[in-house]
Amino acid sequence: MRSVSLALSLATALFAFQVALAQPARPGTFTDPAAAGPDYALQGEYAGSVYYPGRGSEGTGLQVVALGGGKFDAVGYRGGLPGGGWDRNVKLKYAGQSADGKVQLTGQAGGFLVDGRTAVAFDANGRELGRLPKIERRSPTMGLAPPRNATVLFDGQSTDKLQGAKVTEGGLLLAGLLTKMPVDAFRLHLEFRTPFMPAARGQARGNSGVYIQQRYEVQVLDSFGLEGAANECGGLYTQTKPDVNMCLPPLTWQTYDIWFTPPAFGPDGKKSANARITVVHNGVPVHWHREITAKTGGGKAEGPEPFPINLQDHGNPVVFRNWWIVPGEGDVELAAAQSAPTQSYYAPRVRLRWLRRHCR
Repeated sequence: MRSVSLALSLATALFAFQVALAQPARPGTFTDPAAAGPDYALQGEYAGSVYYPGRGSEGTGLQVVALGGGKFDAVGYRGGLPGGGWDRNVKLKYAGQSADGKVQLTGQAGGFLVDGRTAVAFDANGRELGRLPKIERRSPTMGLAPPRNATVLFDGQSTDKLQGAKVTEGGLLLAGLLTKMPVDAFRLHLEFRTPFMPAARGQARGNSGVYIQQRYEVQVLDSFGLEGAANECGGLYTQTKPDVNMCLPPLTWQTYDIWFTPPAFGPDGKKSANARITVVHNGVPVHWHREITAKTGGGKAEGPEPFPINLQDHGNPVVFRNWWIVPGEGDVELAAAQSAPTQSYYAPRVRLRWLRRHCR
């Protein structure tokens, strides 16, 4: 009887484990916009012109962030959206609750009424100041084809160059794998999409990462509308924040274009030069020929031995596509442009020439 009871217990446990695997990773996690609910339709980016008494008409950007249960935060940007006109100085915060398919956002200097198509700006007295249409930005490097000397790591079908890779029915690569090849200096292109997890916060919201040599992590996270900290999307994890938070809304495809040069080590095994990295997030440089002073987070100890790239799995359904790498290119030639400004992909002439030459 005891053996029968044990067998039944094991079978029950196995069935429960299989059922758990079949369930969504976490409640309130959406990977399909059609099933994401009304809050998803209201969140997003709005941009246009607003008239401010005493200043006149000014470009204005607004990022509306869904927090679950009809609650929203929002950030207003003077000049336009991050990477699209924002003056890198003035940010105004708003909050609100949705009702009847709209959300009234209020702050110290007025607010916005958002219906998913337009954000109507009001002053503190309720007077309309302007209307911002909803926009959907697309990275200028989206769909970038690999050059002839590239190694294609994932093209939607083959995973021959990856370890532990899993692919969705729609041909998307799931987080949680290693490249079979170790990497030294390289140029890399990768497209990623974070899930919509409105009730989650911080590191629990669309978390993954591009862990170079399993030592240096460029964070992947749903950081839409956040401050742009070192542990948020585009950050060198816990070490250096991005120059600007270029994270787009969840369920929007985004791009990383990364150039990496590993650290140098002398004959005595001591490090003689730090690793350097350039990260272009959705077409905007967020790290430009930047030194990585040490391993990030729980990465492997620094050393001369190359290791693979890890696309981290933190239990969130982050997916990837169009992943290729050019071994040996690195970012050494970026040194001459190190001091160029980083406001926008389209503005700095030095960076624009360089990016046009390399992002094609």
